[in-house]
Amino acid sequence: QVQLVESGGGLVQAGGSLRLSCAASGLIFSSYAMGWFRQAPGKEREFVAAITRSGSNTNYADSVKGRFTISRDNAKNTVYLQMNNLKPDDAAIYYCAADFNYSGRTRSQSVAYNYWGQGTQVTVSS
Repeated sequence: QVQLVESGGGLVQAGGSLRLSCAASGLIFSSYAMGWFRQAPGKEREFVAAITRSGSNTNYADSVKGRFTISRDNAKNTVYLQMNNLKPDDAAIYYCAADFNYSGRTRSQSVAYNYWGQGTQVTVSS
């Protein structure tokens, strides 16, 4: 049974930082590219960042470039999202997802992802 469990969300002031983690189990973690998505109330789920199986390539939404960093530790079956200089518009539920993808490229379409976590809430106060 595949499980993706996010943690690290919470309440932070604008300009602050949070580090999200996503621990994976029940799958061969190194066989999956990983992504982070988010969904704010009343909005569609949107792509945030993705990383290839080895961690050699990453991709970011324009709205988070230069502020967010995705990384992974295959020995720990964990993917991270370091979020700096947070803005009120970053408030959302953040989801990690696993993409069985051997292309060497990341994908930003949510339909490409095979497994999803339950999400962790990020709230940013202005």
